[in-house]
Amino acid sequence: MRGAQKTAKGVSLYSRYLNRPAGRVLAAAAYRLGLTPNQVTLVSAAFSGAGIAALAAGRPSWPLAVCVYAALAIGFAFDSADGQLARLRGESSAAGEWLDHVVDCAKITALHSAVLISLHRFHELPGEGWLLLPLAFQLAAVLIFFGGLLTDKLRPRPAPGSAPYGPPPAPPLARSLALLPVDYGVFCAVFLLLGSERLFLGGYTAFFAAHVLFLVAFLIKWFRELSAPRAA
Repeated sequence: MRGAQKTAKGVSLYSRYLNRPAGRVLAAAAYRLGLTPNQVTLVSAAFSGAGIAALAAGRPSWPLAVCVYAALAIGFAFDSADGQLARLRGESSAAGEWLDHVVDCAKITALHSAVLISLHRFHELPGEGWLLLPLAFQLAAVLIFFGGLLTDKLRPRPAPGSAPYGPPPAPPLARSLALLPVDYGVFCAVFLLLGSERLFLGGYTAFFAAHVLFLVAFLIKWFRELSAPRAA
């Protein structure tokens, strides 16, 4: 399984040391059960969907908080497992990558929509303007996801034979630490605060602010990378 790992570049400490190892265990179990990578992707979608549905339909409470977080975290671990399983089985494909990204995009948009529904149905908000918060967060999260994905596809690839042999070096610890606020797995922990309206709104707002700051930094970085002259 160690040979089926992706580079740690652009990955936070949570994904690097918690989510990917958990996904490695799930991928090994799925391999023994004979599951395909696409089936694991659908399992991930089922867990995430269950957590999102519970968030939208259930009245906020501490038991609900634990259930929502557990479903989202398990879904995220399976999201890491499908790619590792595909590389282990030698079955990586464009269709599998497409399905994975479609599920990720649906998860991001649906999760913030569920927050909006929950705020509208169950919370005594200081003002209706708070209902704009999940919409703005959804926009920032989707832009980070789509912008990063598109930049990776458009970034120039090294010419054959020009890349050094061996795996790329691990990213600096400081960078992995700095990326924690925009790691989906870390963000999911905010739903553990659902039992307290004040704590949840405070945590959700803090993560939103972090996403906006990182979005601005990412957009500038990505645009500069793609604007740089390409070697002939």
